[in-house]
Amino acid sequence: MKNKHVRIKTFTLFGELILKLVIAYLLIIIVLGLFVDGIYNNDIANYLYENNAILYYFCVSHKGELILGVIIITFLVIIYDFIKNRVQELNMLYSELDKVLDTNNLEFNLPPNMNEFLEKLNKIKYDYLLSQEKFREAESKKNDLIVYLAHDLKTPLTSVIGYLSLLDEVTDMPKSQESKYIKTVLDKAYKLEDLINELFDVARFNSEKIILEKEELDLKMMLEQLMEEFYPLLKEKNKEIKLDSPLKVMIWGDSNKLARVFSNLLKNAINYSTGKEINIKVTDVINYVEVQISNKGKNISKEKLQKIFEKFYRIDEARTSQTGGSGLGLAIAKEIVNLHGGDILATSENSLTTFIVKLPKNNGIK
Repeated sequence: MKNKHVRIKTFTLFGELILKLVIAYLLIIIVLGLFVDGIYNNDIANYLYENNAILYYFCVSHKGELILGVIIITFLVIIYDFIKNRVQELNMLYSELDKVLDTNNLEFNLPPNMNEFLEKLNKIKYDYLLSQEKFREAESKKNDLIVYLAHDLKTPLTSVIGYLSLLDEVTDMPKSQESKYIKTVLDKAYKLEDLINELFDVARFNSEKIILEKEELDLKMMLEQLMEEFYPLLKEKNKEIKLDSPLKVMIWGDSNKLARVFSNLLKNAINYSTGKEINIKVTDVINYVEVQISNKGKNISKEKLQKIFEKFYRIDEARTSQTGGSGLGLAIAKEIVNLHGGDILATSENSLTTFIVKLPKNNGIK
C-alpha cells in the first residue's frame, strides 16, 4: 500500500511536468503560426514581412531550429523551476526534522501543499515522545528496583553473618540448636542467591539480545517435565497442576527459551494462586498451538493487565512480598513468544487469572 502511494505521488509530479511542457509547446506553435505562417492572422504576418523582412525570412528559414531552441529553453526553465520548488520543499522539511528530537518545540511549520509530510512528522514526533516517556519510566523502575534489591541483600546477609558468628563463638552449642541455625543460614543463603539472580536478570536484559535456536519439540512433554521440576514447591504449598493436552503436540521452537516462558508462568500461578489447582489446557489448532495456564486468586485490574508485560513492572509492588520478583519475567516471556511469531496475553475475571500463549507450528520450517 505504501509503495502504491509513492508511485501515485511520483506519477502526479511527472504529470505536472509533462503538462507544463505540452502547454509551452502549444504556445510556441501558436506564436510562430501567428507571426510567421499567417495561419491564424495574415495581417500580423504581412506586417512583420513589410517592417522587418530580414527577421521574417530568418524565422521562416529557421523555423524548425527556432521551435527546437525555444522548446529546449522552455524545457530547461520549467525543469529549473520544478527542481527549485522541490529543493525548497526539501530544505523546509530538513529544517523541520530538527524539531523531531526537540522536546521543547512541539509544532511544525510547513505550507499547506506539504500536509502529508506534516502528518508523518507529527506521528514520528508522537512516537518519539512516547518512546522517551516509556524509556524514562523503565529506567526509573530499574533504578528503584536496584535500590530495593541492594537493601534486600543486606537483610539476609546480616542474618547469615549473625548466625555464623554464633556458631563460631559458641563451641558447646547443643546439636539441635546448631542444626536449627545451620538450616536458617542455608535458607538465608538461598534467599541471597535469588536476589543476586534478580540483579543478573536486570543486567542481562539490558545487554543481551535473545537469539533463538529452533528445533522440533513436543510441547506436551516439555510441560510435563516442568511439572516435575515444580513438584517440591507444589508439595510445600499443598497445590497441584492438572494438564489437559493432546497426546503429542509438535511445534518448531527454542526449547530452552520456551521452557523459561512456561516456567515463569507456572511459578507465578503457584505463588499467586489462592486455590489448590493450577490448570494447563493445550489446544492443537491447524496452524498454531494455544496454551492456557489458569489459577484462582485475586482479580488483576484492567490497568495492571495493560502494564503486566512491561519490563520492571511488578503486580505486587510491596518489596516485603515473597512472591515479587524483578518484574522482568513476563517482559522476557513476551519477547521470547513474539520472537517465535506468537502472542501472549492475560485475562482476569471472576477470581480466575489466565495467561494465554499462542505459538505457530511453522510446519517444521526454521
